[in-house]
Amino acid sequence: MKFEVNRDVFSEAVSFAVKLLPQRTTLPILSGVLIHAEGDRLTLSSFDYEVSAQTSITAQIDDPGTVLVSGRLLNDIASRLPNAPVTFTTEDTKISVTCGSAHFTLLSMPVEEYPTLPEIGEQTGVIPGDAFSEAVSQVAVAASRDDVTPVITGVQLEVGDNDLSLTATDRYRVAIRTIAWDSGRVGSEPLHALVPARTLQEVGRTFGSASTVSVSISGSSDRELIAFHADDKTVTSLLIKGNYPPVRRLFPDTVQDHAVINTAELVEAVRRVSLVLEREAALRFSFSVDGLTLEAIGSEQAQASESISALLTGEETVVSLKPAFLLDGLNAVHSEFVRISFTKTENPNKPGPVLITGQTSQEAPATDGYRYLLQPNLLLR
Repeated sequence: MKFEVNRDVFSEAVSFAVKLLPQRTTLPILSGVLIHAEGDRLTLSSFDYEVSAQTSITAQIDDPGTVLVSGRLLNDIASRLPNAPVTFTTEDTKISVTCGSAHFTLLSMPVEEYPTLPEIGEQTGVIPGDAFSEAVSQVAVAASRDDVTPVITGVQLEVGDNDLSLTATDRYRVAIRTIAWDSGRVGSEPLHALVPARTLQEVGRTFGSASTVSVSISGSSDRELIAFHADDKTVTSLLIKGNYPPVRRLFPDTVQDHAVINTAELVEAVRRVSLVLEREAALRFSFSVDGLTLEAIGSEQAQASESISALLTGEETVVSLKPAFLLDGLNAVHSEFVRISFTKTENPNKPGPVLITGQTSQEAPATDGYRYLLQPNLLLR
């Protein structure tokens, strides 16, 4: 096997192929990147039985073939090669990588022991890459990182004829974003896919610059699969099994009491006042006709408070919120103003969760379909 390829193109392809590989694996063979050279195309693939990545690039191939090499090591080498064409040759179990005056010799891994990559099913729909990337970044942050309950470590995708809805929760907050989607079908049955949040975040970052992203949901009941494809790159992922909690019903149909605040001003105020807080402590937010006052009682040595402008509609309200969770929602709003709406509970002395949405101005609500529900106590019991 022998080929020559552009250094930057090769480095980017290797980086993509190894991004989703696990840091540690019980099977060393799964840490490899499979390189297949044929015609004028070089295909790089990785697969760990749960997630796969594959990309194809142009190369000058003198001797076609297939080789398996350590993914992390090859990525480290490719990212530091000098600015010159890369020549890649194999002989028996040895791999030679030459670029300018740099030369590396690596050992290959047994190709015959590498698993077959999953087959991609029929296309389910197409979505703009930038809108998909934005939606994933807004929602995935709310997914749980606690593997004790795997079902909420994922992002729930709900597919309709004309829209795609993404939902995530960690029991303390719920984030939802709905975006336009082209399924090419009318009146089809809605589809649900529970995708690991970490994988979806990487897919969102990778395909954010693509004009469109093709999505395929397929498989049997014991091995359901989702695939994302754009610009000669493909990522597949096994779906998480289980029933996603019915968190959509937590969102109120209407909310009368709310406050509208400049998003950047609120973000900066929260960051300043929370400096004195101990870990996991909450900030006190007092909304009145005079504006918003933030208060933090960190310890006997440090307290902080700050007042900023806020346009209140309805009753004055006091609520405590964890600053980190609030900032996640504010940073995902992507609009100049944010509306914080106050829901009711059966106990008049206990405020309900706050609903965060974006607004393009103090008067006009935003229409990007993003909603973030936050409460200091558990949303789901």
